[in-house]
Amino acid sequence: MSQHNSVTITDVEAAAKRLAGVAHRTPVLTSRTVNDRTNAQVFFKCENFQRTGSFKFRGAYNALSQLSEEQKQKGVLTFSSGNHAQATALAGQLLNIPITIAMPEDAPAVKLSATRGYGGEVVLYNRKQTNREELAQTLLTERGGVMIPPYDHPHIVAGQGTAAKELIEEVGELDLLLVCCGGGGLLSGSAIATKAVLPKCRVIGVEPELADDATRSFHTKTLQTVNNPETIADGARTPYLGKITLPLVLHYVDDMVTVSEEAILRTMFFLWERLKIVIEPTGVLAAAALLEGVVKVPGARVGVIISGGNVDLGKVGQLFLN
Repeated sequence: MSQHNSVTITDVEAAAKRLAGVAHRTPVLTSRTVNDRTNAQVFFKCENFQRTGSFKFRGAYNALSQLSEEQKQKGVLTFSSGNHAQATALAGQLLNIPITIAMPEDAPAVKLSATRGYGGEVVLYNRKQTNREELAQTLLTERGGVMIPPYDHPHIVAGQGTAAKELIEEVGELDLLLVCCGGGGLLSGSAIATKAVLPKCRVIGVEPELADDATRSFHTKTLQTVNNPETIADGARTPYLGKITLPLVLHYVDDMVTVSEEAILRTMFFLWERLKIVIEPTGVLAAAALLEGVVKVPGARVGVIISGGNVDLGKVGQLFLN
């Protein structure tokens, strides 16, 4: 297992330079209603406004831009439920790199369509019958190329950390940063960036109750897994933290908590109504922990990373009925 120094603030700063002028510097929104409800001063870093609709573009572009010319010509393979797929496809388009992505058949249609639209070749699989990592490895053996996984890669982690770096640069001192957690790339990168400049700021990762592998891993200090969790937060269905992200989370993150499916839905619709922006279920995990009272920090300055906004709008009605 790699140690917690596999990614440093120097890597995050270098990633920020590569992303300058390519990635969007996403807006930070506030809400008086949210502040009143939480008795805190809350700053939402809105990565749903990032290119491809999520923070994933940061890591994907940072990783792909560092490949050699020979590696670029051979192409990149990856696997993703959707947001990393779109991000890698667009980064590949910008850098002229062929991209192949293994995606589950039940991935949101909006994510499948966008991935193909950015020029990515999609290989579909049944998540109940096929292990995505094994499928991607088989494709790699058959085709050659470079594997860029969705979270367990130092350049991915460093790129994701630029979101928190930007937030702190814009709003200054924070007492707490809440971050959504799937495979831990955004969480570990954000924690590295935060602790470097605000060592006293607490960093808390948030998962769905139904996909709580990272939370259990954090509290037991050993890798825990979850198999195909039936959460509406499809971006958090990752089975386990990675060899890179687990040590980073254990070293830099202060706590992990979970939120219920009902809390995710309530928060998503509340923020749609109050902030007037579209956020996907995974994207509201961090906000749900605060708004539902799982984390209480009266009087604090709180950063909340909204990780993405790729909602299949044609199926929103079904969410209301859940």
